[in-house]
Amino acid sequence: MQHLEDVEDAVQSALMSAIVTWPLTEQPDNPSAWLYRTARNNVMGVLRQRSNRIRIMGEQFSEEFSYAEDDEVVFLEGEVRDDLLRMLFVCCDESIPVESQLVTALKILCGFSVQEIALRLFISTENVYKRLTRARSRLKESLTLSVDLSSTQYRSRLPVVHKILYLLFTEGYLSSHADQAIRRELCHEALRLTTILAEHPVGEDPETFALLSLIHLHSARIDARQDGSGGLLLLEEQDRSKWNKEQIGVGLEWLARSAHGDRFSRYHAEAGIAAEHVLAPSYRETRWERIADHYLLLETMSPSALHRLNRSIAVAESEGASYGLSVLEGFTPPEWLACSYQWSAVLADLHRRAGDADLADRYRESAIRSAPSTQIQDLLRRRLGAG
Repeated sequence: MQHLEDVEDAVQSALMSAIVTWPLTEQPDNPSAWLYRTARNNVMGVLRQRSNRIRIMGEQFSEEFSYAEDDEVVFLEGEVRDDLLRMLFVCCDESIPVESQLVTALKILCGFSVQEIALRLFISTENVYKRLTRARSRLKESLTLSVDLSSTQYRSRLPVVHKILYLLFTEGYLSSHADQAIRRELCHEALRLTTILAEHPVGEDPETFALLSLIHLHSARIDARQDGSGGLLLLEEQDRSKWNKEQIGVGLEWLARSAHGDRFSRYHAEAGIAAEHVLAPSYRETRWERIADHYLLLETMSPSALHRLNRSIAVAESEGASYGLSVLEGFTPPEWLACSYQWSAVLADLHRRAGDADLADRYRESAIRSAPSTQIQDLLRRRLGAG
């Protein structure tokens, strides 16, 4: 961990080498092993040039590198047996502020861009750079940081790892990427890692089960969320016969497991909302009053202006647009939400349905202008009645 910058540079160099050499020669039989070996050799070369790190090299790296898919890897009892998941826990070192832990893990281990991190954490890109710099400095300077964590350390860092996995899935499910409305590889990776965590003693708790339920229930609807051209479909436009019933069943099983014990988290509430959607026979028959209650619970246990905004939508579907607007009456949103497309889109929709065309038009223009991708802009135009 003290050599993070060297590792990042080495990986970047290996990827550039692949881009240059692979089109001119045959692609290696095992591209991952080739990239790993090349990046490792790059790191070794850098360390060899630093005479004061010869001892560290001798202790931490073997001179010979071999790769075989059937090599046996020995793990300590209780250790998380997945490299990426284990490194997520390592990055969540308590000596680093939680905000910086999130930025570091999303950037270095999950591959998020600075812009994607800023969007998901509702902060500026400048703040992302600052937090990333501080975290890297801390990791580089630490002499006690270890990848061998105790069960106590795993447990104490679990809430932040939950949040990282949640954000990883969220970016995949509704991507801010200009060319991809849904990034399935991120959704699949979040599902894979959360499943490993739920089946391991360090993550075997109700919050993990609820998070896994949430991911399964949302993933079950992915195939119905896009039209033939790749555009996003509104919930009321989706063909529910395309929803994966088997995966819905798995999600509901994990939700049932999460109910054991006396802990109720934001993931329980969000999984409950997702369950209401997948169990509803149709959009009109959705139990919106139950969804509004779940969002109220979310506001209570995890205060966020975004939860209030979502509650206003559910109340509007249940009782009418004017009641939805009353949820936001007298409420001043924080700057990060007031500047987002979500805030403007909801107000545009509610005012349109309440009959205030002028306000609706104003908010609609703001929402479309600030949307992060063309796919989301197209969806907003369709939802808000803009041609």
